[in-house]
Amino acid sequence: QVQLVESGGGLVQTGGSLRLSCTLSGGTFSRYVMGWFRQAPGNEREFVAAIKRLGTSTYYADSVKGRFINSRDNGKNTVYLQMNSLKPEDTAGYYCTAARAARGNHVMMSDAYEYFGQGIRVTVPS
Repeated sequence: QVQLVESGGGLVQTGGSLRLSCTLSGGTFSRYVMGWFRQAPGNEREFVAAIKRLGTSTYYADSVKGRFINSRDNGKNTVYLQMNSLKPEDTAGYYCTAARAARGNHVMMSDAYEYFGQGIRVTVPS
């Protein structure tokens, strides 16, 4: 059974940085496309970033492009989301996701992913 565990969230001031980590267990990490989604209270879940199996292709929501960096270490079964220049509108629960067969821009859709982590909170006070 695949499990995803996020870490690294917390409270940070506007303009600060955080790095989220997500470790996959119960499966072969390098076989999964990894994604990040977020959901703020009262809002729908939205795509943040995704990275293909070898890390050669990354995808970002327009709202985080240029500020967030998605990377992975297949030797450590871990994907990272480096979040820089954080804004209050980045406040949300962040969810790590894994997909066995997501292709092209479908990686930006939550229905491409079979597995979701429990989520971790990121708060950027206004």
